[in-house]
Amino acid sequence: MIFAYNKEYVGDTLLIVLADDRGMKQQVQRQGNVAKLTTEDGRTIGWNLFAISEKMTIEGNGQVTLTDAQLATINELIQEAGFSETVVKDAEPKFVVGYVQECEAHPDSDHLSITKVKVDEGKVLQIVCGAPNIRKGLKVVVAKPGAMMPDGLLIWPGELRGVACAGMICSAKELQLTNAPKKRGILELPQDAETGSAFK
Repeated sequence: MIFAYNKEYVGDTLLIVLADDRGMKQQVQRQGNVAKLTTEDGRTIGWNLFAISEKMTIEGNGQVTLTDAQLATINELIQEAGFSETVVKDAEPKFVVGYVQECEAHPDSDHLSITKVKVDEGKVLQIVCGAPNIRKGLKVVVAKPGAMMPDGLLIWPGELRGVACAGMICSAKELQLTNAPKKRGILELPQDAETGSAFK
């Protein structure tokens, strides 16, 4: 789940992203200052809450973190608008330290690699990576499905050249880190970085 707020460019609207639309046509049902976004197969993929500053103060710009009290207010606004759903907070970190367990050349590409990366709770994600420095044994930063990159890109499961990909291995530039090298390649973390820990 992603909460995003950018008053200057989007207006006084809190955007709540729940899921990928998978390329399906979106439908919007607005009641008062609350809009529900669904896909043609009936999945609720997000909410827009307009004039949100009348109800709460949101700190930050872009992806934001909300308190439990703010989440409770959001659910009150949704229900007062006549919707029956509630928004459940997803506290799982979306940027974590990963360990590259496997790394093999993509059979249909001269620059892509297919990796198996261990992340939090012992999960292993298959991620297709195009960085020239990717290799087995690295500690890396993984943006898991449901992450929002600093530039606004949303990470969802998909395919690259016909191979399933469930996340992104990040470079310092993509993470917009200070003094990020201009040289192409993923960020290599120290080997003592704890696999599965949140990357901040």
